[in-house]
Amino acid sequence: MKTTLKNGVDGLGRIGAFSPYFFLPFVLVLYFIVSEFDFHRFSYFNISVSVWPAVLLSLVAYYIGVWAADRGRWVFPAFGLGSLRGKTVWFIWILTMIGAIAYAGMLATGQIGLTDESVRRNLDPKLNLLSQLLWFGVVLLLAIKIFKEENLTKRKAFNYGAIYFVAMVLFLLMGYRTPIAVMLFTGVIIFHFIIKRIRLSWLFGGMAVIALFFSIFGFIRFSTEDPNEVFNSREQPDVELSDRQEQKLKTDQQIMNETPEWVRSLNGEMVNGHIVLSKIIEYTKDEGYLKGQLISGAFGSILPGDQVFPRVKVTEVVNSLSVEDGRYITRPNRTTTPTYIGQLFLDGGYPLVFVGFFAFGAIISMLYNQMKREGVRSYQTVAYAFVTTIFTVSLHTGLLDIIFFLMIGFVILTAAIELDRTKKKSLKTL
Repeated sequence: MKTTLKNGVDGLGRIGAFSPYFFLPFVLVLYFIVSEFDFHRFSYFNISVSVWPAVLLSLVAYYIGVWAADRGRWVFPAFGLGSLRGKTVWFIWILTMIGAIAYAGMLATGQIGLTDESVRRNLDPKLNLLSQLLWFGVVLLLAIKIFKEENLTKRKAFNYGAIYFVAMVLFLLMGYRTPIAVMLFTGVIIFHFIIKRIRLSWLFGGMAVIALFFSIFGFIRFSTEDPNEVFNSREQPDVELSDRQEQKLKTDQQIMNETPEWVRSLNGEMVNGHIVLSKIIEYTKDEGYLKGQLISGAFGSILPGDQVFPRVKVTEVVNSLSVEDGRYITRPNRTTTPTYIGQLFLDGGYPLVFVGFFAFGAIISMLYNQMKREGVRSYQTVAYAFVTTIFTVSLHTGLLDIIFFLMIGFVILTAAIELDRTKKKSLKTL
């Protein structure tokens, strides 16, 4: 038994903790396994539809995409821009300066949302969008700088780490967790390939600590909000309930509240994602699919005039199944993270789930091939780390932010331009 277990661990080690074959599917499976510890919330929200068929399909599609790109040794074409090779760093500097100016503008106007929910909800959308380019540029530029270091001393590593930490703190002030998660995991993956390989035991422990941090962050933000503000109201729907429904609601609440709020918050994000996905699948059985409204809404969010943001639409969908029972899944005036599976399912059902996860697998595997061809001390590593992180985080949030589409496109394009195509096509072992 010990020999079998050791061989299994050694096999994972050969695959690599951050290989396309392991990291993202591991996070996906872990996410939904942990969400099964619901502390009676599934009963409270009347969850009746299993999410596991969709989860398993997404895994199959993802692995087919990874395998196809790996077997065919696919890489991205140069898009006819090979003449720009070696010059893309200047475009990164330009984006970083734009982000720095936008971020300074937000600070100058007091748009610090960490301690004030009303500020966080009313950040200037244009400045907020452009300010994201600051942390994006810092990630790319620091990685490029580290790659060029022939002798990375502990002092230099500490200085680079300090700059990275300051950038994370700057965006923590805005009150959003997603940029912090992206910076953190991208940095960890780069550290793994460039500085020191991270053992699986350390990876598991680190992920547990990070998940705990973000759970506590969300719990503190919820517990310190002002319930007198309209957007913080915790009142349930004002609907007429029968005596039986009223009693069931009270009973379900009592059973759920037997577990302290802080305990439920430990995996609250994952349980919420599970609930939302289940409700999305249930909704489509009667109402059909949105036929691309979510993804088109993500790109339409930058258009002038009033727009229905995708996560607002998800809130309307999931709440439509629960308000008649006297409860909200997501409070009004709040947005809902649909999970990437939920996003695809709501737009097009199982076929779109397959296509979306096949694309995830193929793209990540192609970037991994480019990193193996070029070597880890290259721009290909930061491209692989960044896109892998965005895709992994979107397993919970969904991929519905226009800025992330632009970032992914920029990273893939610049990585394709910077790929040295004169090298042999044999791929190095990482």
